[in-house]
Amino acid sequence: MIIVHDIFVCKPGNASKLAKLFKEVMTGNEELVNIMTDATGQFNRVIVVTKYENLTGYEKSWEKYQKDPEAMKKMTEKMSGYTEMYLTGSREIFQVW
Repeated sequence: MIIVHDIFVCKPGNASKLAKLFKEVMTGNEELVNIMTDATGQFNRVIVVTKYENLTGYEKSWEKYQKDPEAMKKMTEKMSGYTEMYLTGSREIFQVW
């Protein structure tokens, strides 16, 4: 199993807004595990946690949106302006043993 953390370091005051946006947009996404905000450590972080059977499953999840222009259009409309809410980000991919 693969666990992916998409980490966003938000501008002050935007972490909860971005978390709510991700929660709304990702409702029904079968790979979604959690959307988290920091309680300790670095401030203003949102971490989106997703789960896949393997790396091939992770790659196929991206291909699904590329092959469906209508789904891609809807996602783009819903996520409009989200890049203004964060400063930087990163992705961590873990193998679960």
